[in-house]
Amino acid sequence: MIGQELISHLEAIGAVLGPLLHIVLAGGVTLHVLERKRDVAASIAWIGLAWLSPIIGSALYLLFGVNRVQRRAFRAGRRHSADWVDDPATFLNPRHDHFAPLERAIGFLTGRPSRLGNSVTMLRNGDEAYPPMLEAIASARVSVALSSYIFDPDEAGGKFIAALTAAKARGVAIRVIVDGIGSGYWYSPVYQRLVEAGIPVARFMHTLVPWRMAFLNLRSHKKILVADGTRAFIGGINISAANVLAANPKHPVRDMHFDVTGPVVAQITEAFATDWHFCTGERLGGPAWFPALVETGTAAARIITSGPDQDVYKIEFAMLQAIGCAQRSIKILTPYFLPDERLMSALVLAAMAGVTVDVVIPECCDHPWMDWAMRAHIAPLLRAGARVWRAPVPFEHSKLFVVDDGWSLIGSANWDLRSLRLNFEINMEVCCPQFGAQVTEAIAQRQANPLTLAELAERSPPERLRDSAVRLLLPYL
Repeated sequence: MIGQELISHLEAIGAVLGPLLHIVLAGGVTLHVLERKRDVAASIAWIGLAWLSPIIGSALYLLFGVNRVQRRAFRAGRRHSADWVDDPATFLNPRHDHFAPLERAIGFLTGRPSRLGNSVTMLRNGDEAYPPMLEAIASARVSVALSSYIFDPDEAGGKFIAALTAAKARGVAIRVIVDGIGSGYWYSPVYQRLVEAGIPVARFMHTLVPWRMAFLNLRSHKKILVADGTRAFIGGINISAANVLAANPKHPVRDMHFDVTGPVVAQITEAFATDWHFCTGERLGGPAWFPALVETGTAAARIITSGPDQDVYKIEFAMLQAIGCAQRSIKILTPYFLPDERLMSALVLAAMAGVTVDVVIPECCDHPWMDWAMRAHIAPLLRAGARVWRAPVPFEHSKLFVVDDGWSLIGSANWDLRSLRLNFEINMEVCCPQFGAQVTEAIAQRQANPLTLAELAERSPPERLRDSAVRLLLPYL
């Protein structure tokens, strides 16, 4: 009898406390969303989920809806306040052409000046990129910084591990960042090998703690190598045997990387140092990492970083401003073309205004659902008169963007919401007609079969429904 009475009392208490807890939690979620979230659709969705799914909806918001990265980044001092950041008085290199608004806007966005006197060399695939990267590590005297989303300890990756190990043995300061997802989540072979070699290495945003599992969706997509603070490599190439086409890998990947020297290298090093401090708490400074740099070429260049902390939207806003400045042509090469409505509308308006808009996507993606989503997303651009081309196999992973053959954007970011909203990315703007002509030619070489409205209309009803359904997952693809 006593036990039954106790159970009855507990049930009565639960009947009162359960709804009360739901109201408190859902109310808390509502207040947090109203204060913190800017996207209207996302705000409505989270508030609705919290109220319509008692307890569970609030728990999901706490796990996946709260941007803890921003708080942690702020505490770690990721804002550009370190002693290596350039003097704000030098932000602008005055321009007098139609790119002048773009120069000013990106300076305002990034807090970084455009640096003159740089040399940027295009490298195709791992065949051209890996040898000079390995040579840079082998010739380094004081420091090597390396960051990669994917770092496979295969035949290609093994050479980098050996080069880093040899550099450490020479007394070179080494720092390596690998992504906590891209280079292995449950177990990272490359991380283990680097640790065994005594090389300082960090796994970016890696955690098994349940209440921080939201970090599973946030990735460092950057590819950076800096040797002695004077020579840098950035672009889209991961470290994997799949990028060495001469070796005939099972799943080959075409890509572009860039060899950079000149004053802008300090900004690339700063981006790495900021991430290293974010991961480990260690600050990198001094001449070993930030030596005096001399001019090596004629290109003006500047780094643009983005991520779900204080850098959110910066690469996307730079793209928007560049599209708005276009007078003649816009050319894009990207493995994934799933921009949000702002970018898509800007491209549509440019095409309507008579600007030649060419977008090159892979003939066949590495993930079939990306092909499906892109086919459901691209029709407005074709209706506006833009041209969409397919790059023939093997899979094209390059990321190139050039406006009027004079302003180029290179780096790690794709044209999709994952890159522009969720990933930590690094891109570099290059203002140089000669380099712009090279980028234009590289994109033109990949323009093969056109994608047409007629072809999209020939899809069967089940295919159209499938493509449209997958497109709804656009922020997470």
